[in-house]
Amino acid sequence: MDYQQYYSLQQLASLYNIKTKYTAAGGACRETEPHNLLAILHALGVKIESPHDLKEALHHRKQELWRRCCEPVVAVCQGSPGFIELRLPAGTAGCVELACHLENGELHRWNCGLDQFAAQATKVDGVNYITRFIPIPKALPAGYHRCTLNLPHSTHQLLLIVTPPKAYFPLEMKAKRSWGTFMPLYALRSEDNWGAGDFGDLENILKWTGDLGGSFVGTLPLLASFLNEPFEPSPYSPASRLFWNEFYLNINRVAELKHCPSALDLLNSRAFNKRLAELRASRLVDYRHIMSLKRNLLELLSECLANSDSSRHDELCRWTEANPEVKRYARFRAAMEKRNAPWQQWPDSMRSGKLREEDCDPKAERYHLYVQWLAHNQLQSAAAQANKEWPGLYLDLPLGVHPAGYDVWSRQNLFVLNASCGAPPDLLNSGGQNWDFPPLHPEQIRQQHYDYFIDVLRHHMKQAHILRIDHVMGFHRLFWIPAGQTAKNGVYVGYNAKEFYAILTLESNRQKTVLVGEDLGLVPDTVRKDMKKKKILRMFVLPFELKRSGRQLKPNQAPAGSLACLNTHDMQPFAAFWRGSKAADRTALIRYFHNRKQIGARRKNIKGALTCCLNYLSSGPAKIMLVNLEDLWLEKSPQNVPGTTGGYPNWRRKFRKSVEEFTVSPRVKRMLLKVNNLRKGIKPTALFRYKEE
Repeated sequence: MDYQQYYSLQQLASLYNIKTKYTAAGGACRETEPHNLLAILHALGVKIESPHDLKEALHHRKQELWRRCCEPVVAVCQGSPGFIELRLPAGTAGCVELACHLENGELHRWNCGLDQFAAQATKVDGVNYITRFIPIPKALPAGYHRCTLNLPHSTHQLLLIVTPPKAYFPLEMKAKRSWGTFMPLYALRSEDNWGAGDFGDLENILKWTGDLGGSFVGTLPLLASFLNEPFEPSPYSPASRLFWNEFYLNINRVAELKHCPSALDLLNSRAFNKRLAELRASRLVDYRHIMSLKRNLLELLSECLANSDSSRHDELCRWTEANPEVKRYARFRAAMEKRNAPWQQWPDSMRSGKLREEDCDPKAERYHLYVQWLAHNQLQSAAAQANKEWPGLYLDLPLGVHPAGYDVWSRQNLFVLNASCGAPPDLLNSGGQNWDFPPLHPEQIRQQHYDYFIDVLRHHMKQAHILRIDHVMGFHRLFWIPAGQTAKNGVYVGYNAKEFYAILTLESNRQKTVLVGEDLGLVPDTVRKDMKKKKILRMFVLPFELKRSGRQLKPNQAPAGSLACLNTHDMQPFAAFWRGSKAADRTALIRYFHNRKQIGARRKNIKGALTCCLNYLSSGPAKIMLVNLEDLWLEKSPQNVPGTTGGYPNWRRKFRKSVEEFTVSPRVKRMLLKVNNLRKGIKPTALFRYKEE
């Protein structure tokens, strides 16, 4: 590849919003190798057989962008000036008609001459174009409005998103500092669950947290997953971001159980109860066998309901008709089970995104409809419990979806199937990370007006009062790894962040959901600026916020617009972090707290350090504080170690203490009541001390 070809490649990549260089960990500028740029262009569908094709491909892309006339999506803030940019061949004259179909059914029309608008002339590869800007009326209501542009020789469709300037931020949050507890739901041990936490446990923890003064309970993603073949228990690689995980169903709360003799016989059998006892006693969550045990029973309950004429059968039918996509999802899961293979290995007729009745077992299809209905109802019941005190459930929205999942199969044109998402090499992971899920296509999601993204948000926000957005930087850019390559060959690809934020802001206000963006790691300043502008809370994780000055070590202060915590699910718990720190750092931080009169001279140990760090975050200005329950009994093992594939039981470790134990623990209660008092500005009568029971 000669210099001119290399220059054309750089230009072509930029026109597809592919970043030709990025700032790596440590501040070094890393240029993307030409063969990696070509691989990403191929993944996007750009046909380049050899370097000699680059000049023609560049010319084609330039003309394609200018002949587009207008963007498929335009986002504006309610009450602020906005414009629709028209790109037209030079000399285009006449009138333009804008027909705007508002969400409320109203139709607004505007007619005017093109020469009334300011113009800019441009020549692109010898072709003259002119750009004109049509102002958008300020009085339009917030919403998604479908617009039609009628020009002298063409007609174009676009989505106009009119959005509030900021995400939902209730008056209660502005007036007080709230707190909540965090636990991975699967990790809960209780007398009632079947070897992993369930929606019944979630509801109980919500009530317990509320009784202590907490406002919410946070957990990891609760989305549908593959727990047979393929097997992927990671909550961040779901089978779909549009449906819940039946693994978390509380069987004892299913109404059909009382009226299904075959299910009761199974539930009361000696073999069943022996296996159930083994799963409960296991130190690790056995997803495959727990799900198998639940499914055996749920299939019987599903068939009992299908063969009955009860009002619940009618209720299920009404719910299914009101949610037509669940029927397609159920058939997809049933077809996958029948063929025992991912959809990529199906016959062409089935891979296309359409399935017939004969492609799956009707019993399995009914099962998946049934369990989605149950999961919806049980999670909604937990959310209703949370509604009694603001804000309630804190859910987590993962960045991606499993490549064999329903979302990818049903919307193949929205995903780039020849690439996967990940992270570049950094100081902690010299090889980078490959998360092994396909990225969304930056242009196709715009052409389809972000319908999928909106559906995903609504699915979560119907239940979540706080929604954590995993890897919020992904709205700006994502690190793509070409198929068959390692993360060292990855490339950043940009997205239209303004449009993502417009949808987030609009849906947040409609559903009354507070937003938290996971902004940890190497994040460009523009990301946090946009988050602050849109009132999306950032994350303040104390171990990442310790600053050194000589021999002194002290924490930064959490911003008011943040969620403060001691760690995340991808980090060591506090006890492991503290013991793994340098002795000099521990001494310096204890000295800092001692000087602030937060710790006595005799409390220079891990318990005193935990107390001080919790006190520090509790008394700080962060609007939200999240307390990892496992920190309260000094757990040392993390729930997940990024980058490990088999050497560590990621997403499987159960809590050392059961729900029945920690909810009555005087020590746990004292610590959380102290957090509550500090959050609400209640003056303590004495310094809190971590006491042994």
